Amino acid sequence: MGIVKTENLTFEYIRRDENDNVEGINTAVDNVSVEFKEGEFIAILGHNGSGKSTFAKHINALVMPTEGSVWVDGMDTKDDDKVLDIRQTAGMVFQNPDNQIICTLVEEEVGFGPENIGVPTEEIWERVAKSLEAVGMTKFRNASPNKLSGGQKQRVAIAGIVAMKPKCIILDEPTAMLDPSGRKEVIRVLHELNEKEHVTVVLITHYMEEVIDADRVFVMDAGKVVMEGTPRQIFTEVERLKSLRLDVPQVTELAYELKKAGLSIPSGILMKEELTASLLKLV
Repeated sequence: MGIVKTENLTFEYIRRDENDNVEGINTAVDNVSVEFKEGEFIAILGHNGSGKSTFAKHINALVMPTEGSVWVDGMDTKDDDKVLDIRQTAGMVFQNPDNQIICTLVEEEVGFGPENIGVPTEEIWERVAKSLEAVGMTKFRNASPNKLSGGQKQRVAIAGIVAMKPKCIILDEPTAMLDPSGRKEVIRVLHELNEKEHVTVVLITHYMEEVIDADRVFVMDAGKVVMEGTPRQIFTEVERLKSLRLDVPQVTELAYELKKAGLSIPSGILMKEELTASLLKLV
């Protein structure tokens, strides 16, 4: 079994009126069965309302399935006795770092989680140092989080999760509130954690450029997984992505339009260098 596995996962939001009568039911996640291997970098795409954020919350046991099951490192999220272990195994980072940061110093913020689960003081400081180094924030150790940029705050939030020593980190649109520079910072840190620390990364995003280097990509629509594959396989299907109200990386879009115009260019180009090399072959 992988680090994360779902089987026929369904989650329904029930709407009630002021008398607590059921007005309607919205199916946010619809019969999803997936498996993520330990050490993978997984990206999940989908337009607003596709169910990707609700799906992500199941991995951290923030919500429970209406039907079906979710296992994290072999633990069933419906097992109340395992919820704390699951949350230590799969840490969650949200869109707005200000909603997660509560301490007045960066080092205190990073050490807050380990302290709450009873890690000895000496080990806490070791974890703080290593986590800050992993996200490139060591020199800000004694700074106030309020003085940091958005990208720096998000890196501190990630360090706080890393200090808990999770096997998996789930990030729900962590770059949505950041500028392009901040987005690049955060994505670079995630890839370094994945490669050097072998942390499984599950990235929920709507920025196409952020998934180019993922191991696998899942596309959700109306609560279902409608596409799955490598980034190149996914971005080969430009028209299908557009029908799902999703963009493609700019260089992929350009290559697609050039191919439509009659140029002999491969499908699924992801990098500028690839497009340049393909065009040079035509000269």
